[in-house]
Amino acid sequence: MRSIVLVSLGVATGTALFLAGCGTSTSPGRRTTVAINGESFLLNGRPTYAGRAWEGVSIEGRLMNSRMVQGIFDDLNPETRARWAYPDTGKWDPDRNTREFIAAMPEWRRHGLLAFTLNLQGGSPEGYSRLQPWHNSAISADGSLRPDYLARAARILDRANELGMVVILGLFYFGQDERLTDEAAVIRAVDAAVDWLVTRGDRHVLVEVNNECNVRYDHAILQPGRVHELILRVRERSTRAGHRLLVGTSYGGGKVPEDNVVRASDFLLVHGNGVKDPARITQMVQQTRALPAWRPMPIVFNEDDHFDFEKPSNNFVAAVRAGASWGYFDFRMKGEGFTDGYQSVPVDWGIASPRKQAFFAKLREITGGLE
Repeated sequence: MRSIVLVSLGVATGTALFLAGCGTSTSPGRRTTVAINGESFLLNGRPTYAGRAWEGVSIEGRLMNSRMVQGIFDDLNPETRARWAYPDTGKWDPDRNTREFIAAMPEWRRHGLLAFTLNLQGGSPEGYSRLQPWHNSAISADGSLRPDYLARAARILDRANELGMVVILGLFYFGQDERLTDEAAVIRAVDAAVDWLVTRGDRHVLVEVNNECNVRYDHAILQPGRVHELILRVRERSTRAGHRLLVGTSYGGGKVPEDNVVRASDFLLVHGNGVKDPARITQMVQQTRALPAWRPMPIVFNEDDHFDFEKPSNNFVAAVRAGASWGYFDFRMKGEGFTDGYQSVPVDWGIASPRKQAFFAKLREITGGLE
């Protein structure tokens, strides 16, 4: 069993001094630990959804999740910042965004949500974007981390820990990664993020090196052929610091992981975007398990923008029946209002839209909820 164990930290003094001002102190209520045993996730030593079955399918050990990457969103570009103004105030407010995110978390969990994806460089606040002129990044050009972003992230991580939830923390997002000057800055950012998590003592975090490694990254080390180097770096650096982080990366919709990533990873992240036939979701799981480098580990869809939750066959159900975990990706489509979309900024983090309500109703049906 792979697990996260507390031993003494070995973070360099200079890094520790910097991190001390970035929301790194360990909360007295810290208690949630995520681990992996074969293809199952464990929370505090017990399988998730212990003993739960849905329509004859065991969901024990799964990690049902939602893409909530904008929880620490801000826009450092003054020319685009006004795009994200709240309808009631006419202004953008990053602290309000994080505050309302945290307020919504208990209700997500009550419906059975055990994990969500957060990203240091967010995701497209438009859902899908050809160009990304906004500047949303917790990472500076030289690879150092921005204290204001870390402070917001720390509040979310602390609340997740209190609630017994897992955070899939992404480090890089295409469209923002080019804001780092070079490969050395990318490596520096990975090291800084690992040191930050280890210093905080977080045991409920899974690291996703980058979102969809096979999609438009500028730096070669973030692309499919070399991203395993960063996965191994997270493993090795966190182990030396005394707190072994579980780590992987994700691929674009319909793409099966490649062997170099499978060998290096603790879990495999796949996406269902663009997969219109639920049978393809089943096939993706089967193909992943047939890879030469495959060994038993969890397969997690942590992004899928297909819904049809009221139908007997949909991507969520297909993933569950295939033995994988599934993650909801909700963005605001053209003509929709403020309450629609968890990725479209500004975000209403509640469960207000019909699509959100349908997802959470299906989630509760499958998981039984978590009162």
